[in-house]
Amino acid sequence: MTANALQNISKIEDNLWEAADQLRANSKLTSSEYCMPVLGVIFLRHASNRYETALRQIEADQAAGKIAQGLPIGRAHFISRRALMLPEQARYDYLLKLPSGATLSEALVEAMNAIEADFEPLAGELPKEYHIFEDTLLEDLMRIFDSEALRTASGDVFGRIYEYFLMKFAIQGAQDNGEFFTPPSLVQAIVNVIEPDHGVVFDPACGSGGMFVQSSHFIEHEGLDTMKRVTFLRTGKNRHHNTPG
Repeated sequence: MTANALQNISKIEDNLWEAADQLRANSKLTSSEYCMPVLGVIFLRHASNRYETALRQIEADQAAGKIAQGLPIGRAHFISRRALMLPEQARYDYLLKLPSGATLSEALVEAMNAIEADFEPLAGELPKEYHIFEDTLLEDLMRIFDSEALRTASGDVFGRIYEYFLMKFAIQGAQDNGEFFTPPSLVQAIVNVIEPDHGVVFDPACGSGGMFVQSSHFIEHEGLDTMKRVTFLRTGKNRHHNTPG
């Protein structure tokens, strides 16, 4: 990634955080109440981008004869392109275009439930605390992550934004006499020591998934494919996670 690209991403990160935190400051929500739902919105934006990109690739392959004509597009077509086959009600554009009178908080919970129902490894993992938000706050928050730059952003960009928000929430948590996350810099140091480039990555204290994010970065830095090299295992679930990233 070039210096100019990094500088642009840093500016995007700063602008996103400033806008999102201003919304929090103007609400009655604490940092601990606000953090996971915000990370859930970032996840939805990224998942929608991946879905749209994969759908274009699938349609191009159909047109080129690489996929048999008339063959229904299924979940496997998306998973092979490292994307979720998002149900319509979980797509970002659908949520932003809800008809007048619809309750956005309920729609976001339904979106998270629909994703979990369709992709078992995520069952019980996605945030659903949107009922504590005013709908106007949720809509403003979602529009912050609907800029042209983010509609076309890659996974690398969202990885950086996610980690940036984790760091900022960790700082706020310390100021509020609480702790949310291990600082990303410390997680990165741990990953660099253990060099998790194969096998099972187990995080017995997994909260936001920072260890998994940093492990994926480490593997990709070595020029390898995370999905083919490791399986992620979270505490308390007794199951493996190898999700599209």
